Amino acid sequence: MKDEKISCKHPTKTLPSCIVLAATMLIASASFAGDRERAKRIHDRIAGVPPTESVLNDMEAELAANDAMAAAEIALENDAFYNVTLKNFAAPWTNEAQSIFVPLNDYTATVIGLVRDEEDFRKVLYDDVLYVGSSSLGISDYSNSDNDHYEELEASGESLKDNLTRVTQSSRNGIPSDATAGIMTSRAAAQAYFSAGTNRAMFRFTMLHHLCNDMEQVNDTTRPPDRIRQDVSRSPGGDSRIFLNNCVGCHSGMDPMAQAFAYFDFEYDADADPDGEFGQLVYNTIGTEDPETGTRVQGKYHINSTTFEHGYVTQDDRWDNYWRSGQNRFLEWNWAGDGTIPGSDEQHGGYGPKTMGRELANTKAFAQCQVKKVFRNVCLRDPVDSDDRDQIDDMVDSFRTSNFNLKQVFAESAVYCMEAVTP
Repeated sequence: MKDEKISCKHPTKTLPSCIVLAATMLIASASFAGDRERAKRIHDRIAGVPPTESVLNDMEAELAANDAMAAAEIALENDAFYNVTLKNFAAPWTNEAQSIFVPLNDYTATVIGLVRDEEDFRKVLYDDVLYVGSSSLGISDYSNSDNDHYEELEASGESLKDNLTRVTQSSRNGIPSDATAGIMTSRAAAQAYFSAGTNRAMFRFTMLHHLCNDMEQVNDTTRPPDRIRQDVSRSPGGDSRIFLNNCVGCHSGMDPMAQAFAYFDFEYDADADPDGEFGQLVYNTIGTEDPETGTRVQGKYHINSTTFEHGYVTQDDRWDNYWRSGQNRFLEWNWAGDGTIPGSDEQHGGYGPKTMGRELANTKAFAQCQVKKVFRNVCLRDPVDSDDRDQIDDMVDSFRTSNFNLKQVFAESAVYCMEAVTP
């Protein structure tokens, strides 16, 4: 389409009509964009930077050959997809403020590595996996007591696509392999969600960022309250109805699941280091006895035990999923599994965060959440109509059949939105 000048000087054309005309022509030009324009839009959405002339030519050629996915895969090779797009994509998951303005850390690096390697993305919640910077860069070694390794890696400006190496998490942080659980046992997640508190934050923010459901969405007052800990008042403000109609809805499901983290803590000097910058993830191994509990359970699980002395006393890291029944069946537990989750049992429970991570990662809600986040990141909007919702459904199915390859979801989203006008 040739460029046309829009004139609003004609006496019969009002300002609103000119705006409508301009918008109509803009939409029309996008709808009839050529392969070169589509190629550039795909590249911009994936990498966030303009393509080089040669890359644009290659992408245009793939589109001319009716292979839009191949064009998107070319854009996925740009370093900026890893250094910027993926880093900013995962950064909000690593802190309670959900800010993107945080340094690279072991959580975000592991997400980037799993996407780069086209791994089963469910492993982000249960695998003994960690991505570290290449030793050839001359940066500090990985440390469980600071973030220098990743901050130096980011400051180097080197490509994360080429300079991330997969290692086992257990080989770097001293936690037994069967106790590791992907990003949930990363140092960055521990600093954000295990520091102080009662370890419920780790479960809450994992649900929020990886199943796209906060506690309000999964509140179910029909579940039994037998596993709610002692620190939860049964009569807040002297009114038991508040507990029965509100508190119990979250705690009855959350407390038995958060018990999976009973042996974990993040230790730091709150006076000298209030943000825990030099804190360390700790795990009570077999034979360890916490002085406050007399068991392997961290003392934080017995905080405020006199609030309701008849409440549940945590004895181990046994977790149980009370949300398999009731309204939270809509999360579709074990949608991606083939029966009982490895390491769990017929009662839909198990021990430690690894098996609990599998329980979460095998839900349909997990797959839907990843797809929706990518769609929003690439298309710069939420799904708005039936076409968008159908596309989300198709990409969820494709995500599953591709063995949960999240890189493919980025490509599919960019292809779907290559005709859209940037808001």
